[in-house]
Amino acid sequence: MTTEQLAALAHRAYRIRRYALQMGEVQGQGYIGQALGYADVLAAAYLHAMNIDPANPEWEGRDRFLLSHGHYAIALYAALIEAGVIAVEELESYGSDDSRLPMSGMASYTPGMEISGGSLGQGLSIAVGMALGLKQKGGKQFVYNSMSDGELDEGATWEAAMSASHHGLSNLICLVDINNQQADDNSNKILGFEPLADKWDAFGWHVQRVNGNDLPAVVAAFDAARNLDEAKPRVILFDTLMGKGVPFLEQRDKTHFIRVEASEWQQAIAILDAANLEECES
Repeated sequence: MTTEQLAALAHRAYRIRRYALQMGEVQGQGYIGQALGYADVLAAAYLHAMNIDPANPEWEGRDRFLLSHGHYAIALYAALIEAGVIAVEELESYGSDDSRLPMSGMASYTPGMEISGGSLGQGLSIAVGMALGLKQKGGKQFVYNSMSDGELDEGATWEAAMSASHHGLSNLICLVDINNQQADDNSNKILGFEPLADKWDAFGWHVQRVNGNDLPAVVAAFDAARNLDEAKPRVILFDTLMGKGVPFLEQRDKTHFIRVEASEWQQAIAILDAANLEECES
């Protein structure tokens, strides 16, 4: 990507963060830490790497994006709004009765939502089946499975990882958000998962580990995963910072689920806006 293209993508990542904060303000709480931390990954996925048709979310030729960690729905909605799949006006309905944007991702409600997530550890198994089916049909589509580091605690994740390698699923790209936060404590205290890259490699995957808030590195990782000429599945491990872009949220001890004071939502948006303006003027 050119410098100009990267700058444009960074601006769109900022907009994803801003949309997420606007939705969070509607309910006064939510999984905002994840949305802010994962925005760069979602921007690179939806606005650079993936082949989709915003006007036709069910287009057969589309790349599939599976949100295994369904509680990240607020982040994905923001990306779908920025990609033009969902109208920006709908963010005001977030989490409300009869909304197409429930607090946890549900495929029956939301355009562009491939699976109902939230029962953690299920997404990769579904992705393996989906990728295998597309491969047998001769399709060129990629299947992206987005999951949390907490899902590494689930045995089904590793069964699916072994199956993907066995079947040589070169059309499967797993994205793991390593933010080291679970509901009860730091992820590595709940169940240590390092050395993580070595484990995926031992399961027969092509492995990359990058700073998930370094947009050029994120874009390069997506490009490498898509262009790899090997008959093996690919995983990108993203180390991210919860609350990225809003310092007073970055510094909170527990950011898995955040309740934000009414005045702080607009304060957070103002911080994002100021940083974006400074970036545009530099």
